[in-house]
Amino acid sequence: MKTTSYVNDLKGKSKEELSSELVSAKRELFNLRFQNATNQLDNTARIREVRRNIARIQTLITQAKKQGA
Repeated sequence: MKTTSYVNDLKGKSKEELSSELVSAKRELFNLRFQNATNQLDNTARIREVRRNIARIQTLITQAKKQGA
């Protein structure tokens, strides 16, 4: 249920907001990978969650481009 509400929140955003959300998610993924490499990361499942969120955002951006074209 949590992912459904996250996707619904993303659907309500504009292309610019989705792009900024994508940048922040990629930045978070970089930081998580860095923490994992230095053995400072407690919740390794967060990496998987962020990767999937990035894929969700990219999917919505692609869908918006297809609808606009």
